[in-house]
Amino acid sequence: MFPDGEVSRVIKAAELFYQKQLGIPILLGRRDVIEQIAQRDSISLDHVAIINPEKSSDFPAFCRRLERIERYRKVELRDSSEIMARPNYFAAMMLQYGLADALAGGACASGGGLLRPMLHLVKPLPFADVMSSCTIVELHNRAYGDDGVLFFADTGVVPDPTMSQLATITVQAGLLARQVFGHRPRIALLSFSTKGSARTASTEKVSGAVTLARHIAEKSGADMSIDGEMQADAALEPVLSEIKMGESHVGGRANVLIFPDLNSGNIAVKLVRLLADSSTYGQILMGFTRPAADLSRGASAEEILSMAAIVALQAIEYRKLYPPGPETESGH
Repeated sequence: MFPDGEVSRVIKAAELFYQKQLGIPILLGRRDVIEQIAQRDSISLDHVAIINPEKSSDFPAFCRRLERIERYRKVELRDSSEIMARPNYFAAMMLQYGLADALAGGACASGGGLLRPMLHLVKPLPFADVMSSCTIVELHNRAYGDDGVLFFADTGVVPDPTMSQLATITVQAGLLARQVFGHRPRIALLSFSTKGSARTASTEKVSGAVTLARHIAEKSGADMSIDGEMQADAALEPVLSEIKMGESHVGGRANVLIFPDLNSGNIAVKLVRLLADSSTYGQILMGFTRPAADLSRGASAEEILSMAAIVALQAIEYRKLYPPGPETESGH
């Protein structure tokens, strides 16, 4: 599902999504506007569903549900209608109640953004104490990660995670990597220190998060290797890893990189994209019981398609793990 349905590159991504037999895309927006843009830009709407939130048969029910949510209980009917008419809110409600399998939004600056309605309306994963995000990086240099593919987290949500939150982000990113590509996650928690070469509150937080993350992974039965704290070169270069930290199942061959804070994670993604001329795909939102991606406002049709394909792939696994209940299936 694409909340930004009145944007040409989103409509194009929906066309490609169907043509590549990835599923039936849903565009949110005014039908006449979408059809005019599609005709202008020679985009086919064959097998593309179009829903205008305010004219949808689910709109009244969604407004009533919104009014029952604690943080919205004081809103009046007119206010709830105003909120639910926003595509991102309507999309989050559709996602939560099983009327769409996955969501790829944020391709344009729309009211309220995507993360806020997701936080308010979509249920979190069991025992998730934080919602976070991950970016998939595809490098030209295939020597790193899994044939050049790496996962970076958190790159867009939590400014300064606690030790516990960092551990949760670690496991969430590992599970995402396993879902998307099927490889065993080798997760490095990054720092400016490697195995105690420097000791500060920041390095202690990362080191402690390693222990907590291993415990969470073991308790949940998640098959992943976790190590740290370590510097970025120790995580990616085998020779330097051996020198700096000795034997490690992760050092020198990490395919998931966990950053100590949002500053470092977001900066790393931007630098890799610009300086290494690499492809980046994100943000994939983590910690929710439904798959969603918060797109860059400048995302091209091809990038939007790639993100939609990733969350669609996640949706297959999510259906097994978190089946919708009777209320979800009916949409009432």
